[in-house]
Amino acid sequence: MTVIVLTNCPVGLRGFLTRWLLEISPGVFLGSPSTRIRDLLWAEVREYAGQGRALLAYQTDNEQGYAFETHDHTWHPTDHEGLTLIHRASTHAPRAGSPAADIPRQGWSKASKRRRFGGGK
Repeated sequence: MTVIVLTNCPVGLRGFLTRWLLEISPGVFLGSPSTRIRDLLWAEVREYAGQGRALLAYQTDNEQGYAFETHDHTWHPTDHEGLTLIHRASTHAPRAGSPAADIPRQGWSKASKRRRFGGGK
């Protein structure tokens, strides 16, 4: 089983993938091509994705039962003691004492905007 997920990719690339895989939702392709065909499809996706992002997940003979690859994602596969996990950039607020935490934020808080201009739910 192979799954390819495209985000913000050219329409022509989606059309190309429909030759080999079934598009079950916009940008989500599913099928069971051979390993050779899967590798060729992934090479085409990486070449023609343009500014878009792509994710490939496929069934394989390992402890997890699957493997995955990414192209231009902020999330990256990382090996951790034989298991492949996703590593993503932290989106949390800066910690106290860090240089970014010492810079005061500009503008009104969301709560102040709601009190002043309404917009409560």
